Amino acid sequence: MLTKIQKWGNSQGLRIAKHLLADAHINIGDEVDVELKDGNIVISSLHKIRGHYKLKDLVAQIPADYTVIEVDWGGSVGKEDW
Repeated sequence: MLTKIQKWGNSQGLRIAKHLLADAHINIGDEVDVELKDGNIVISSLHKIRGHYKLKDLVAQIPADYTVIEVDWGGSVGKEDW
């Protein structure tokens, strides 16, 4: 597929055909990894489900010195059964 780099505002952009994105399992809004390898620009899917996070990745971000504290949200307001 031939395409060209175009100017979009102060940036440059590249249009990629829908069928190529589908074949690469990339959707609008997905994060991708863009890197330079041997003079070629390589775009790779991160294979994340859009809008969802992996628990393993979230837990890895918890600081080692984090301590759990209990928060008092006040007394019951309705018919809560504790």
